[in-house]
Amino acid sequence: MESQEEGAVQAEYRAALLVRVRTAIRNSGLAQRDVARHIGLDETKLSKALKGTRRFRPDELTQLATAAGVSVNWLLSGTDDGMGVSAIPAATILPTRHSEDSDHAQKRRTIVEQAWWLFAERGYSSVRISDIAAASGTSDSTVHYYFRTKREIFAEALRYSVKLAFDRQIAELHLYPNPVDRLKRLAFLQLPAGVRGRAEMSIWLQIWAEAAVDPAWQEGHAQSYRRWSQTVHDIIVDGQHSGCVIAVDADELTQHLTALIDGLIIKVLTGMLTSDQMYEQIEKFIDRTVVTPAS
Repeated sequence: MESQEEGAVQAEYRAALLVRVRTAIRNSGLAQRDVARHIGLDETKLSKALKGTRRFRPDELTQLATAAGVSVNWLLSGTDDGMGVSAIPAATILPTRHSEDSDHAQKRRTIVEQAWWLFAERGYSSVRISDIAAASGTSDSTVHYYFRTKREIFAEALRYSVKLAFDRQIAELHLYPNPVDRLKRLAFLQLPAGVRGRAEMSIWLQIWAEAAVDPAWQEGHAQSYRRWSQTVHDIIVDGQHSGCVIAVDADELTQHLTALIDGLIIKVLTGMLTSDQMYEQIEKFIDRTVVTPAS
């Protein structure tokens, strides 16, 4: 049962969260109704959440952070430093920060987000600057004002994908104190399921392809991948300390699990598996290969 002291701490935490949410919305340049639409939330429910009479779900916080151009980590803690559940991305692999007003920041985010969708759905080579401008409701010259080349936008789209993955992990993984449950949830969050999930993994697949033939893409991809791999590794080590994950080389076990997930993502995106079948195989692998027999 929650003590009076714990209840007071939780109330203070929720109050601070709401202050940061309101600040993020105010600084985003978006009207509250636009934020609600972006989240897919009724405006009345958003109003109740902002007043503290309704709690934000993890997925709502993730989408709110995306709309406002902040991280879930910042919404929850007021900082972009670590919270212990997901490896922290280096500043170089998160969306680039610029000293600009909310109007320019919103235009830049719109260009990146619309380009991200176009790259995911059509492929990098098939998308033109004019396509990005049309989808963003602006002109070619405006796109070039923010980004010199399409390649620069694609690099920012990768950073946007890193942020999406990190936001999901920060919003949800702390809800799973058991390392095995947390590892399975992490795998679930990587599924190419739904329109957005498939789009995100399409971006990653294209980055893999670019890195395979162009050394210029390899370091950016490697930094992003190391963050994801480190998150898997940290959960495995946590599980070994608590006795629910087998005592083998954690680096090797991380390689096996991430390789399985990567390969299954490709199979789902190419129509060989469904995302449900992918998760079933991952769950069986974790239960058979990662979890200790006693667990």
